Amino acid sequence: MPTAAPSQTNNHRLIIFAWIIVALISALPDIAFSEITGSVPAWMLAAKLILLGILAVASYFYKPIKLLHNFFLIMIAFFGLLELSSRINFTIPFLQNLFGANVFDQRMQAEQTGKLAVSVFMILILFVLGYKRKDIFLTRGNLKALITPVKLLGFPKPEPWTNFGLLWSFCIAAGLGVALYLGMKPSSSLFVNMLPFLPSIIFYAALNAFNEEMIFRAPMLATLEPVAGSLNALWMAASFFGISHYFGVPSGIPGAIASVFMGWILSKAMLETRGLFWSWWIHLLSDIVIFSFLTMGLIK
Repeated sequence: MPTAAPSQTNNHRLIIFAWIIVALISALPDIAFSEITGSVPAWMLAAKLILLGILAVASYFYKPIKLLHNFFLIMIAFFGLLELSSRINFTIPFLQNLFGANVFDQRMQAEQTGKLAVSVFMILILFVLGYKRKDIFLTRGNLKALITPVKLLGFPKPEPWTNFGLLWSFCIAAGLGVALYLGMKPSSSLFVNMLPFLPSIIFYAALNAFNEEMIFRAPMLATLEPVAGSLNALWMAASFFGISHYFGVPSGIPGAIASVFMGWILSKAMLETRGLFWSWWIHLLSDIVIFSFLTMGLIK
């Protein structure tokens, strides 16, 4: 049964094996095919699911990889649910009308409702596997928990997350805003025209932040930390999350690197506070910036 703060197994071969599997099921193969052939093969998702399925069965019988059994199962759910949700029309006019059915609502409502369905099912699956709310970080956490020092970021000593989290949430959002502004260069009038959309932007940013934390981060950390330890689990989740943004916003290698850093801070927040708040808050502010520029693009 998972504990509140699992310890590492110290099985170095198993940790290396876990890293290899994370790399194989990440967006790395997709990126390689995209760069070499110009497209991602249609069978890529099926190949990842087959690999995870074989490993899930093998880990049930083969003791050396048994500790990764729950990780294989939750990643099957991850890919399967995301693929299934993409095939379902989650458009609900009533929900769009709550904010006036503007172009941003029409762009976001179905996508975020689908993500919410996936995050709820991921949580339920983790519960079925025997995890408790604290095990999957579905709590506020200790907001004043001390960070593990990060000298390169100007924090050489343990400091409360109230300092680190507040500073970096605004720094990341500001940096992202500058990058998006330089890329889009919107007029001042476009900023003004975007303001009426703010209630909708904030709502969907808050929902997206929760969804992505409970889809991309919490399940990986909960199932990998008891096997690989906090540090390896942190970097596995950060890498998996960041690399997937090669095809996202911001995109390409710069976008992936920035997203790995973002994933590192979000995973660090979740692990060190043993809760969701700071990772959700940091994610929220960044999504508000991204969604604001997305809205300006829609009304341009």
